[in-house]
Amino acid sequence: MTRYWQIYRLLLRNSLIREASFKANFLLWLLTELLWFLGQILFVEVLFRSTEEIGDWSKWEVVLLIGTHQIISQVFQAVFYVNLANLPDLVRTGRLDLLLLLPVDPQFSVSTKQFGLDNLINVGIGATFVLFSLGKLGIVPQPWQVGCYAAAILLGAMIHYAIMFALATLSFWIVRAQGLIYGYFNVVSIARYPDVVFSGLFKLIFTWLIPVVVVSNVPARLLVRAASHPALLMLHLVGVCILALATSRVLWQHALRRYSSASS
Repeated sequence: MTRYWQIYRLLLRNSLIREASFKANFLLWLLTELLWFLGQILFVEVLFRSTEEIGDWSKWEVVLLIGTHQIISQVFQAVFYVNLANLPDLVRTGRLDLLLLLPVDPQFSVSTKQFGLDNLINVGIGATFVLFSLGKLGIVPQPWQVGCYAAAILLGAMIHYAIMFALATLSFWIVRAQGLIYGYFNVVSIARYPDVVFSGLFKLIFTWLIPVVVVSNVPARLLVRAASHPALLMLHLVGVCILALATSRVLWQHALRRYSSASS
């Protein structure tokens, strides 16, 4: 584990150097993400001019949910997204061979090559809106709530990783798998909506099969509804995370067994 951490520190350092070399691109993406987030907040403001609640979610609870979604999605993008989006090209061009030769787990090497500093900075924007919403709601979370919230954030990012990694491994069978990856990236935006807007088949799909709803709703509920069965909420999130990670790992190992490298 120590060796993997040392390797990741070097990869992180290289990513920071690369970001520093293209300052204009870094600032542009930072501004783009900020404007996109502010657009979501504006949408909530317009929506709540016509209603006081969406199900059992008030205006500032929804803002807190959007801020939570921002934190999770930006953590995921900072650590994993670019790497997973590049996996289909690695398979198609044969550059995956070089990563498979490294003396580390292949999944680690393809998942952690690059790091997005601009996304990590945008995490702070989401956190600011979460804190502001808590102030508007008059809620002071207990230490255990903050701990569970932080753990739920990490679990949510790992769920996004597992699902997108599973989709990326389909590139071993599909020549152009980027469409699936970008498609899921768009589906991720569903996570910013309150879970009460989903019902029936859609609730089943986005709660278990493609569990993007629980990713943001569970941590948000842990902060604003401390009495709403926190243990069950965390158990649900942990179960979904384990299932998603195990599925993606099995699919990856099966894909590697059929991979014949670019030189074969």
